[in-house]
Amino acid sequence: MSGEFSGQYVWVTGAGKGIGYQTALAFQQAGAQVTGFDLAFPQADYPFSTVVLDVANAGQVAAVCQQQLAEQPRLDVLVNAAGILRMGATDSLSDADWNDTFAINVGGAFNLFRNTMACFRAQGKGAIVTVASDAAHTPRIGMSAYGASKAALKSLTLTVGLELAQHGVRCNLVSPGSTDTDMQRGMWASADAEQQRIRGYAGQFKLGIPLGKIAKPREIADTVLFLASPRASHITLQDIVIDGGSTLGA
Repeated sequence: MSGEFSGQYVWVTGAGKGIGYQTALAFQQAGAQVTGFDLAFPQADYPFSTVVLDVANAGQVAAVCQQQLAEQPRLDVLVNAAGILRMGATDSLSDADWNDTFAINVGGAFNLFRNTMACFRAQGKGAIVTVASDAAHTPRIGMSAYGASKAALKSLTLTVGLELAQHGVRCNLVSPGSTDTDMQRGMWASADAEQQRIRGYAGQFKLGIPLGKIAKPREIADTVLFLASPRASHITLQDIVIDGGSTLGA
Protein backbone atom coordinates (compact mmCIF):
# COMPACT_ATOMS: atom_id res chain seq x y z
CA MET A 1 0.00 0.00 0.00
CA SER A 2 3.01 2.26 -0.37
CA GLY A 3 1.90 5.68 -1.57
CA GLU A 4 -1.81 4.84 -1.48
CA PHE A 5 -2.52 7.80 0.79
CA SER A 6 0.07 10.14 -0.71
CA GLY A 7 -0.95 13.77 -0.29
CA GLN A 8 -3.76 12.96 2.13
CA TYR A 9 -4.15 14.39 5.61
CA VAL A 10 -4.96 11.90 8.35
CA TRP A 11 -5.76 12.37 12.03
CA VAL A 12 -5.50 9.48 14.49
CA THR A 13 -6.48 9.72 18.15
CA GLY A 14 -4.88 7.40 20.68
CA ALA A 15 -1.73 7.42 18.54
CA GLY A 16 0.75 7.24 21.40
CA LYS A 17 0.78 3.44 21.48
CA GLY A 18 -1.16 0.30 20.66
CA ILE A 19 -3.65 0.15 17.80
CA GLY A 20 -3.66 3.94 17.41
CA TYR A 21 0.10 4.05 17.01
CA GLN A 22 0.20 1.20 14.50
CA THR A 23 -2.61 2.82 12.54
CA ALA A 24 -0.87 6.20 12.41
CA LEU A 25 2.37 4.48 11.43
CA ALA A 26 0.64 2.50 8.66
CA PHE A 27 -0.89 5.65 7.20
CA GLN A 28 2.48 7.41 7.35
CA GLN A 29 4.13 4.49 5.57
CA ALA A 30 1.39 4.67 2.93
CA GLY A 31 2.34 8.27 2.16
CA ALA A 32 -0.11 10.27 4.28
CA GLN A 33 0.61 13.39 6.29
CA VAL A 34 -0.37 12.07 9.72
CA THR A 35 -1.14 13.92 12.92
CA GLY A 36 -1.44 11.74 16.00
CA PHE A 37 -3.27 12.85 19.13
CA ASP A 38 -2.91 11.38 22.62
CA LEU A 39 -2.49 12.24 26.28
CA ALA A 40 1.12 11.10 26.12
CA PHE A 41 3.69 9.87 23.61
CA PRO A 42 6.01 7.53 25.54
CA GLN A 43 8.41 6.73 22.70
CA ALA A 44 11.48 8.87 22.16
CA ASP A 45 10.58 9.57 18.55
CA TYR A 46 7.57 9.29 16.26
CA PRO A 47 7.60 9.31 12.44
CA PHE A 48 4.46 11.47 12.31
CA SER A 49 3.35 14.76 13.85
CA THR A 50 2.17 14.48 17.44
CA VAL A 51 -0.19 16.68 19.44
CA VAL A 52 -0.87 16.18 23.14
CA LEU A 53 -4.65 16.15 23.56
CA ASP A 54 -7.22 14.99 26.10
CA VAL A 55 -10.04 13.88 23.81
CA ALA A 56 -12.47 13.95 26.74
CA ASN A 57 -11.89 17.69 27.22
CA ALA A 58 -14.42 19.33 24.89
CA GLY A 59 -12.85 22.78 25.09
CA GLN A 60 -9.37 21.47 24.41
CA VAL A 61 -10.55 19.41 21.45
CA ALA A 62 -12.37 22.40 19.96
CA ALA A 63 -9.29 24.60 20.29
CA VAL A 64 -6.90 22.02 18.84
CA CYS A 65 -9.18 21.16 15.92
CA GLN A 66 -9.65 24.84 15.12
CA GLN A 67 -5.89 25.37 15.13
CA GLN A 68 -5.15 22.28 13.04
CA LEU A 69 -7.80 23.09 10.44
CA ALA A 70 -6.62 26.69 10.26
CA GLU A 71 -3.12 25.45 9.40
CA GLN A 72 -4.37 22.77 7.00
CA PRO A 73 -8.07 23.14 6.13
CA ARG A 74 -8.40 19.69 4.58
CA LEU A 75 -8.96 16.44 6.43
CA ASP A 76 -9.13 13.25 4.39
CA VAL A 77 -9.30 10.63 7.12
CA LEU A 78 -10.22 10.71 10.80
CA VAL A 79 -9.52 7.65 12.95
CA ASN A 80 -10.96 7.52 16.46
CA ALA A 81 -8.74 5.04 18.29
CA ALA A 82 -8.46 6.58 21.76
CA GLY A 83 -9.94 4.45 24.50
CA ILE A 84 -9.53 3.10 28.02
CA LEU A 85 -10.53 -0.08 29.85
CA ARG A 86 -11.82 -0.16 33.43
CA MET A 87 -12.51 -3.68 34.66
CA GLY A 88 -14.80 -4.77 37.47
CA ALA A 89 -18.14 -6.28 38.34
CA THR A 90 -20.95 -3.88 37.56
CA ASP A 91 -21.94 -3.30 41.19
CA SER A 92 -18.34 -2.68 42.25
CA LEU A 93 -17.43 -0.12 39.59
CA SER A 94 -16.73 3.34 40.94
CA ASP A 95 -18.45 6.42 39.59
CA ALA A 96 -15.07 7.57 38.28
CA ASP A 97 -14.46 4.33 36.38
CA TRP A 98 -17.90 4.47 34.75
CA ASN A 99 -17.78 8.18 33.94
CA ASP A 100 -14.17 8.17 32.70
CA THR A 101 -14.86 5.22 30.41
CA PHE A 102 -17.75 6.99 28.73
CA ALA A 103 -16.01 10.38 28.71
CA ILE A 104 -13.07 8.99 26.74
CA ASN A 105 -14.49 6.10 24.74
CA VAL A 106 -17.69 7.86 23.65
CA GLY A 107 -17.23 11.50 24.54
CA GLY A 108 -13.81 11.64 22.91
CA ALA A 109 -15.18 10.52 19.56
CA PHE A 110 -18.18 12.84 19.94
CA ASN A 111 -15.83 15.79 20.51
CA LEU A 112 -13.85 14.95 17.36
CA PHE A 113 -17.02 14.42 15.32
CA ARG A 114 -18.50 17.70 16.47
CA ASN A 115 -15.42 19.65 15.44
CA THR A 116 -14.73 17.98 12.08
CA MET A 117 -18.13 17.29 10.51
CA ALA A 118 -18.38 20.80 9.05
CA CYS A 119 -15.02 20.28 7.35
CA PHE A 120 -16.08 16.94 5.91
CA ARG A 121 -19.38 18.38 4.68
CA ALA A 122 -17.64 21.32 2.99
CA GLN A 123 -15.18 18.98 1.25
CA GLY A 124 -17.88 16.62 0.06
CA LYS A 125 -15.60 13.66 0.67
CA GLY A 126 -13.55 11.89 3.30
CA ALA A 127 -13.50 8.80 5.48
CA ILE A 128 -13.95 8.22 9.18
CA VAL A 129 -13.01 4.96 10.91
CA THR A 130 -13.78 4.41 14.58
CA VAL A 131 -12.21 1.68 16.70
CA ALA A 132 -14.90 0.00 18.80
CA SER A 133 -14.61 -3.54 20.23
CA ASP A 134 -16.06 -7.01 19.94
CA ALA A 135 -17.25 -6.34 23.51
CA ALA A 136 -19.96 -4.22 21.87
CA HIS A 137 -21.21 -7.42 20.21
CA THR A 138 -20.81 -10.00 22.97
CA PRO A 139 -21.10 -9.27 26.73
CA ARG A 140 -18.04 -9.98 28.86
CA ILE A 141 -18.09 -10.44 32.62
CA GLY A 142 -16.27 -7.55 34.29
CA MET A 143 -16.55 -5.31 31.24
CA SER A 144 -19.91 -3.61 31.69
CA ALA A 145 -18.52 -0.08 31.43
CA TYR A 146 -16.22 -0.90 28.53
CA GLY A 147 -18.78 -2.93 26.58
CA ALA A 148 -21.55 -0.39 27.12
CA SER A 149 -19.29 2.47 26.06
CA LYS A 150 -18.21 0.67 22.89
CA ALA A 151 -21.84 -0.15 22.04
CA ALA A 152 -22.70 3.52 22.49
CA LEU A 153 -19.67 4.44 20.37
CA LYS A 154 -20.92 2.16 17.61
CA SER A 155 -24.37 3.77 17.63
CA LEU A 156 -22.85 7.27 17.66
CA THR A 157 -20.53 6.47 14.76
CA LEU A 158 -23.29 4.99 12.63
CA THR A 159 -25.48 8.02 13.26
CA VAL A 160 -22.68 10.35 12.20
CA GLY A 161 -22.16 8.19 9.13
CA LEU A 162 -25.82 8.48 8.22
CA GLU A 163 -25.70 12.24 8.65
CA LEU A 164 -22.61 12.55 6.45
CA ALA A 165 -23.48 10.02 3.75
CA GLN A 166 -25.28 12.55 1.57
CA HIS A 167 -22.08 14.60 1.54
CA GLY A 168 -19.98 11.74 0.17
CA VAL A 169 -18.28 10.98 3.47
CA ARG A 170 -17.95 7.32 4.50
CA CYS A 171 -18.06 6.32 8.15
CA ASN A 172 -17.23 2.81 9.38
CA LEU A 173 -16.04 0.92 12.43
CA VAL A 174 -13.62 -1.83 13.24
CA SER A 175 -14.29 -3.92 16.34
CA PRO A 176 -11.12 -5.69 17.47
CA GLY A 177 -11.12 -8.68 19.74
CA SER A 178 -8.13 -9.53 21.93
CA THR A 179 -5.14 -7.73 20.48
CA ASP A 180 -1.54 -7.70 21.68
CA THR A 181 -1.50 -4.25 23.29
CA ASP A 182 -0.63 -2.83 26.71
CA MET A 183 -4.36 -2.74 27.47
CA GLN A 184 -4.70 -6.45 26.72
CA ARG A 185 -1.56 -7.43 28.63
CA GLY A 186 -2.82 -5.48 31.63
CA MET A 187 -5.64 -8.03 31.87
CA TRP A 188 -3.30 -11.05 31.88
CA ALA A 189 -2.58 -12.34 35.38
CA SER A 190 -0.54 -15.47 34.61
CA ALA A 191 2.27 -16.66 32.38
CA ASP A 192 -0.12 -18.63 30.17
CA ALA A 193 -2.81 -15.95 30.05
CA GLU A 194 -2.52 -15.56 26.29
CA GLN A 195 -3.17 -19.25 25.72
CA GLN A 196 -5.99 -19.20 28.26
CA ARG A 197 -7.63 -16.38 26.33
CA ILE A 198 -7.29 -18.34 23.11
CA ARG A 199 -8.83 -21.44 24.72
CA GLY A 200 -11.58 -19.39 26.39
CA TYR A 201 -12.93 -19.07 29.92
CA ALA A 202 -16.01 -21.23 30.15
CA GLY A 203 -16.62 -20.26 33.78
CA GLN A 204 -16.90 -16.61 32.82
CA PHE A 205 -18.93 -17.24 29.67
CA LYS A 206 -16.07 -15.86 27.60
CA LEU A 207 -15.55 -17.54 24.25
CA GLY A 208 -12.18 -18.63 22.99
CA ILE A 209 -10.58 -17.66 19.68
CA PRO A 210 -11.22 -20.20 16.91
CA LEU A 211 -8.37 -18.88 14.77
CA GLY A 212 -6.00 -19.80 17.61
CA LYS A 213 -4.10 -16.54 18.04
CA ILE A 214 -4.20 -13.05 19.50
CA ALA A 215 -4.39 -10.27 16.92
CA LYS A 216 -1.46 -7.99 16.26
CA PRO A 217 -2.17 -4.23 16.29
CA ARG A 218 -1.01 -4.00 12.67
CA GLU A 219 -3.76 -6.43 11.64
CA ILE A 220 -6.30 -3.97 12.98
CA ALA A 221 -4.50 -1.06 11.35
CA ASP A 222 -4.55 -2.78 7.95
CA THR A 223 -8.34 -3.06 8.11
CA VAL A 224 -8.61 0.61 9.08
CA LEU A 225 -6.53 1.56 6.05
CA PHE A 226 -8.68 -0.56 3.77
CA LEU A 227 -11.87 1.09 5.01
CA ALA A 228 -10.32 4.53 4.52
CA SER A 229 -9.06 3.73 1.03
CA PRO A 230 -10.69 4.05 -2.41
CA ARG A 231 -10.90 0.24 -2.43
CA ALA A 232 -13.76 0.62 0.06
CA SER A 233 -15.43 3.43 -1.89
CA HIS A 234 -18.94 1.95 -1.57
CA ILE A 235 -18.64 0.81 2.05
CA THR A 236 -20.18 2.93 4.79
CA LEU A 237 -22.12 2.35 8.03
CA GLN A 238 -20.38 -0.99 8.55
CA ASP A 239 -18.73 -2.57 11.59
CA ILE A 240 -15.96 -5.04 10.78
CA VAL A 241 -15.29 -7.41 13.70
CA ILE A 242 -11.64 -8.50 13.83
CA ASP A 243 -11.53 -11.12 16.58
CA GLY A 244 -10.39 -14.40 15.05
CA GLY A 245 -13.93 -15.70 15.25
CA SER A 246 -14.33 -15.14 18.98
CA THR A 247 -17.83 -13.73 18.76
CA LEU A 248 -18.89 -16.40 16.26
CA GLY A 249 -20.16 -13.74 13.86
CA ALA A 250 -22.38 -11.99 16.42
